[in-house]
Amino acid sequence: MSDLDKHHFEHNEKAPDSASEIHYENAHAAAERGHAATDTHGHSLVQFDPVAEAKLVRKIDWHVIPSVSLLYLFCFIDRANIGNAKIAGLEKALGLVGYQYNILITVFYISYVTLEIPANLLCKYMGPGRFLPMIAVLFGLFSFLTAFTTNFSNCAAVRFLLGVAEAGMLPGVAYYLSRWYRKSEFAFRFALFIVTAPLAGAFGGLLAYGILQIDGIGKIHSWQQLFFVEGIITMGLGVITYFTITDRPATARWLTEEEKDMVIARVKTENVGTTVVLDKMDTTKVLRGIISPNTLTTSFMFMLNNVTVQGLAFFLPTIIATIYPTSTTVHKQLMTVPPYLVGAVLVLAVNYTATRIRKMLLWFFILAPLMSTGYIMFLATDKAMVRYGATFLIGAGAFSFGALCNAQSAANTVSDTARASAIGTTVMGGNIGGLIATWSFLPFDAPNYHIGNGLNLATSATMGLTAVGLFFYLKWDNKRREKIDVDAVLDGMTTKEIEDLDWKHPAFRWRY
Repeated sequence: MSDLDKHHFEHNEKAPDSASEIHYENAHAAAERGHAATDTHGHSLVQFDPVAEAKLVRKIDWHVIPSVSLLYLFCFIDRANIGNAKIAGLEKALGLVGYQYNILITVFYISYVTLEIPANLLCKYMGPGRFLPMIAVLFGLFSFLTAFTTNFSNCAAVRFLLGVAEAGMLPGVAYYLSRWYRKSEFAFRFALFIVTAPLAGAFGGLLAYGILQIDGIGKIHSWQQLFFVEGIITMGLGVITYFTITDRPATARWLTEEEKDMVIARVKTENVGTTVVLDKMDTTKVLRGIISPNTLTTSFMFMLNNVTVQGLAFFLPTIIATIYPTSTTVHKQLMTVPPYLVGAVLVLAVNYTATRIRKMLLWFFILAPLMSTGYIMFLATDKAMVRYGATFLIGAGAFSFGALCNAQSAANTVSDTARASAIGTTVMGGNIGGLIATWSFLPFDAPNYHIGNGLNLATSATMGLTAVGLFFYLKWDNKRREKIDVDAVLDGMTTKEIEDLDWKHPAFRWRY
């Protein structure tokens, strides 16, 4: 019997009869409210059967990932389909002039950005099982209503409300997944979810192509059909996922009691000083999640990256139109699909590798220069095929950062509350980048868009340099923490005071 098993034998006052019973009793003890799953130095007090653990993770994957992935697929489509609608007649029908198209996208981001953190705290308060389906029905409704807008003003009002409804989806799902997975598993599982963003670009183009083949739906024609059909689909998915999204491990009917204990214990063993998985709202912990050097820096990098991601979402159809000006509208829609598909493949490959080697910042060093190369190609030539090829490099680099940035933030918090606010902050930073993107491709800069592409070249280069700086800072701070006397720092502190330390706990170590 190992020293760890002896510890639990003494704690439970009887020796288990088998290795499987040791596994169950340890997980059960760690899962109980008020019991820590680590010692004061952050070492796990629980051992898990790797075979049983792998089986459990696969089970979670099949029950948790599909529902939220479908929601985000249509969340992204409902946000970005305005780009497809633009080249299908929206501008002419609404009488848009000058910068009014850019303003339509901007008003979405005003509400979207400002509500990111409050929405994620509301998600924690309500529970993801109710919150995520509710907002899906709402943003489906506002997408549907866009089909009935007749001028710039009422379209802008609906876009603002769409931003209100969508604000909680990305951070809400990231927070939701953190309830189920280890920090080392988070990046790939979040990638399985966020890969729907580039897939939405590809699928959205195909869906737009299919919908535009329909002559009309009553008095609904051309661009209106995109919002009408996609809005109805989204509302339907919101209703369905109310019954398919399990709020938290303790309420999962598809888990046995032993499996529930294991899920909870797995999360607790990675959070030093934690005695509960789902803690109560605490202002100190909220601020710990927001005001963290890792969170703020990662948020900044996500902002830089999202200038590219959201710029592609809203302007790729327009860019394709300038590359192939004589092609039909339907052909231009189809040409937007391949770059997104390449991006989707890279999202999964990159984040799977990051999960296996447990290194996230390494990929920042590789992907940021890839994006920069794409923009250099676009700026250096006016040849259509070279520019089209550049969109593949840009998409391959850009889309992977959504999962990497959120995984980096989630991995470097301790409490559930701090994690919710850290993810909300990171996504808010990312969507400030989306707000910038709305003004990066301006009408007077067409057809080469030197300003937009130059800006994206600068943001990708800055992101790479920032990642290098964060890597060396976290590595330095971990070495500094190794010299701290943990017991001396914690001496005399209450359990609540220790839990409120979060990443400032002396035994905490940054992950990078």
